[in-house]
Formats: sequence, C-alpha cells, structure tokens
Amino acid sequence: MTTCSHCHNDYAQAFVIRTADGAEHAFDSFECAISALAPLCGRCGCQIIGHGIDTDAGIFCCAHCARQSGQPAAVDNTRERS
Repeated sequence: MTTCSHCHNDYAQAFVIRTADGAEHAFDSFECAISALAPLCGRCGCQIIGHGIDTDAGIFCCAHCARQSGQPAAVDNTRERS
C-alpha cells in the first residue's frame, strides 16, 4: 500500500507523479493530485486545471483574470471551428 501525499490515505492503487524538479508525490486520486499540485490563479485564486494563461505577471485561470490584472493583450486558448 502507498500513502497519499495529500490526504495520507493508504491505498493499494495509488499513483506517483514526478514534477519538473524531480520530486515524486504519491496520490490516491486525481482530486488529491489537483489539490496538491495545481497552480493558483494570480487574481481569483482558483486552482488551474486547464491550460491557463501564462504571462510575465504570473499565471491566470483565464484571459479575463489576466486582463483584470493588467495584461490587456491576454486571450483564452481557443480556436475557430469550421
């Protein structure tokens, strides 16, 4: 059994995530992994589990939050559908 790094539950089917800096974290659910590792929006504080908007001023959950934080050129990562 492996102990979840976030909730400390012992779980036989836990999984390990290795971050960019080489640290390893075991989790028993995606919920715990998101809670522990997802970055927070620089304006509203929500956890960013999608693409987000990465600017010189930080990372934001959406273009609206980025623009409200002084990044007027921020746009959401969308594409036109044919």
